[in-house]
Amino acid sequence: MPHPLGTRPGKVIAVHLNYRSRAAERGRIPDQPSYFLKPATSLAGTGDPLVRPRGCELMAFEGEIALVIGERAYRVPPQRAWQHVAWVTAANDAGVYDLRYADRGSNLRSKGSDGFTPVGPRLLDARAVEPGALRLRTWVNGTVVQDDTSDTLLFDFARLVADLSRTITLEPGDVILTGTPAGAGVVEPGDLVEVEVSSGTHTTGKLANRVVEAEAALAEYGAMPRVLAEDKAAAFGDAAAVVATLTAARRAALAVISAATLASQLRKRGFNGFFVDGVRPTRPDLKMVGTARTLRYLPLREDLFARYGGGMNAQKRAIESLLPGEVLVMDARREADAGTLGDILALRALQRGAAGIVTDGGLRDSAAVSGFDLPVYSSSVHVAVLGRKHVPWDTDVPIACGNTLIQPGDVLVGDADGVLVLPSHLLDDLITDAREQELQEAFITEQVAAGASIAGLYPLGPDWQQAYQAWLAGRTDSSTDNRMESPA
Repeated sequence: MPHPLGTRPGKVIAVHLNYRSRAAERGRIPDQPSYFLKPATSLAGTGDPLVRPRGCELMAFEGEIALVIGERAYRVPPQRAWQHVAWVTAANDAGVYDLRYADRGSNLRSKGSDGFTPVGPRLLDARAVEPGALRLRTWVNGTVVQDDTSDTLLFDFARLVADLSRTITLEPGDVILTGTPAGAGVVEPGDLVEVEVSSGTHTTGKLANRVVEAEAALAEYGAMPRVLAEDKAAAFGDAAAVVATLTAARRAALAVISAATLASQLRKRGFNGFFVDGVRPTRPDLKMVGTARTLRYLPLREDLFARYGGGMNAQKRAIESLLPGEVLVMDARREADAGTLGDILALRALQRGAAGIVTDGGLRDSAAVSGFDLPVYSSSVHVAVLGRKHVPWDTDVPIACGNTLIQPGDVLVGDADGVLVLPSHLLDDLITDAREQELQEAFITEQVAAGASIAGLYPLGPDWQQAYQAWLAGRTDSSTDNRMESPA
């Protein structure tokens, strides 16, 4: 159906990177906003198909908040820039990464195809909404994949309008796509993408577009689709890198290696700052292996708590954005008497498929949480509710938890001894050497139990090597043999 703008705008301008969560995925935070243009012919409305060109496989969606200029803007300062915005609506900055290489970064054909900028279905009056309190959600086939708010923008709306107007005249009807949060990804023909922008009771409604395959092949007198490793990495973001890092085989291998053994292997390599200090498990019997999703708290300011602590705050957004196999890690500034988690949020994390939760703050409802099949680590048990000492501030950023630097996507292992962070580039070597260490320690334990002295035995010395090799050869449980299939 027609898009709701009524007339064709002169310009559709898109921001490259503008949400903290997306910047965390990309591994970089820009100092200033940067932009690209999309043709006005790329505009579409709700119900229009997203047509993936034949030969392409990396069709991506990006739910965004779109601004529609209402009053001509040229060299307007940030404090007056919002006055030049007439409408706010939902948008999908769609594109195909298979053609990104073709235009040397301009995104013309990868992002500018007809129908690649659906907007709508309704326009929100910019005067009726708070620009710093808009919520953006995206669904793929009914599942929420993006959920963020405009208070997490790196560059707010007024900054974007003012920045662009320094050198470019913004005319009524021009559209600014303000960036996408974490969770954007690749969709296939048949998938339904829905985007909604809301502010309190105001909503754009769901902008709904289904992906379809183009009926005809691309003519071969121009750049043709290609897929290289860097294209896939860009299309999937760090999520793909995390999947590649923590494969099912690596996850299974780490699940049977103790944190103490892994810590020993890290120390041998000169790494001593990878243990999360001061957190203890509610369920020492459960092993935790997963990748980090981060949440940061900042010191409480009462005048800011209503804005950042209420509603769908960063704490709740972090819970609702958890993916299966992820560990929610909280930087609570080691405030043991400040609340960070209770039974309801822990239950929701479990339902989301979380691999565990780690906080260096306090845990409420500890008896109930201890009954869940979910590894939870905290620095204390305390009845304090949110708002005693801190406010949930942002997600998907590097944090300090228990005096340890943790980045989104880091691999975490936890057991009864505590939680350890593993450098991803060392995973295979750590697993191989940790398996060997645990085999040697199993042999040593048997010898000590039989009455042997630890002299020359622990650590395993040359005099015991022949006996150890014979012991290995006689083992029948190959699942603990360090010569098993590679974890990669």
